[in-house]
Order: sequence, then C-alpha cells, then structure tokens
Amino acid sequence: MEKTIFARIIDRELPAEIVFEDEDIICIKDKFPQASVHILLIAKKKIPSLQQLEEDDYPIIVKIVDRAKHLAREFGVEDNYRFLTNCGTKAGQSVFHLHFHLIGGKVSGSKGG
Repeated sequence: MEKTIFARIIDRELPAEIVFEDEDIICIKDKFPQASVHILLIAKKKIPSLQQLEEDDYPIIVKIVDRAKHLAREFGVEDNYRFLTNCGTKAGQSVFHLHFHLIGGKVSGSKGG
C-alpha cells in the first residue's frame, strides 16, 4: 500500500512547515490555505478516517482537540475559526489519513474575516 502524503511528511520524506509535534500528532500549515490560518492536525497513527477510529484511539482525538485550542490561541483566531474533518470522498476527503483542519482568520480571496 502506498503511503499517504501525511505519512510521507511524518516520515520526513516530504517537507512541511511544522507548528507542533509530539509522539501522537503532527500539526502543519496547509500548503494551500483557505484562510489566513489553516493548520492541519494529523494523527501519526494510520487511521483512514473518523469512521475507522477505535476506542483505543480516543486519546489521540482528545489530544488533537486540545492542541487545536492552543494553536487557535497561538495564531490569534481563538474566537474566529472552524475545526473540521471530512469523512469519505463524498464529503470531500482526499487523503485517507485522519486529520483535522483548523481554519480561521481572513478567508482567502474574501474581504471579510
């Protein structure tokens, strides 16, 4: 099975702008941001999507949510962000490695925030 782009970033085969990392998660700036702040919070464990999450994986989700709060504050969008994951191709998932988007601030191409 071919590695996902996120697995290749985790393994340092591809470059990324890392803003946080520990033993369970890595957080990077999105290469094609949809807003002034667009950070991907990625589980290091290969979980294809939220639907494949198992009970033993719940601590990873708690860690991701907690880190999202810290990053929102760090990047100045704690009262102006979305936090989401896509589940399945019909929902827009294109990389089948569990990750969440923290999107905040001014939306790219818009005049508002």
